[in-house]
Amino acid sequence: MNTTVNEIMEKTLIYTIKEASELSGLPESTLRYYETIGLLGPINRGSTSKQREYTERNIDEAISIACLNATGMSIEDMRAYLGNRTQGVVGARDQVALLENHTGRLADEAYYLQLRQRYVDTKISYWKAVAEEDSEQAQAMSKNAKLIAKELKFTREKLGQ
Repeated sequence: MNTTVNEIMEKTLIYTIKEASELSGLPESTLRYYETIGLLGPINRGSTSKQREYTERNIDEAISIACLNATGMSIEDMRAYLGNRTQGVVGARDQVALLENHTGRLADEAYYLQLRQRYVDTKISYWKAVAEEDSEQAQAMSKNAKLIAKELKFTREKLGQ
């Protein structure tokens, strides 16, 4: 049987869960959870210690999952993304659709964050006007803040928050 370089590396580079956590940026509890739900793994166990032994391939997969997690992707979408990687052309099309959908959600979240910033900026302007005893400006800022608050509520409901 011919042994490939990857097989040799996988036999020699073994990481503990602590090291896997440090390398991937995911907490140990998250690594365990992702293994339990089948998002990550399977993770081999030591023959005598029964401790998790992460290979380079496991580390690479954990890093990929950490990147998806950092974008706010749901576990369901991460699972689909990981499954699509080996599905050829059909999988590629599914990846595009999944990522375009996720990009849309991120754009909605970015808009919501901008609204929140506008609201805070408006309240700053309101309080500056109050401090300067500019009642006309304060009244305008108060009205503007109420409009932004309505838009925030609508956007929050749209996002399901």
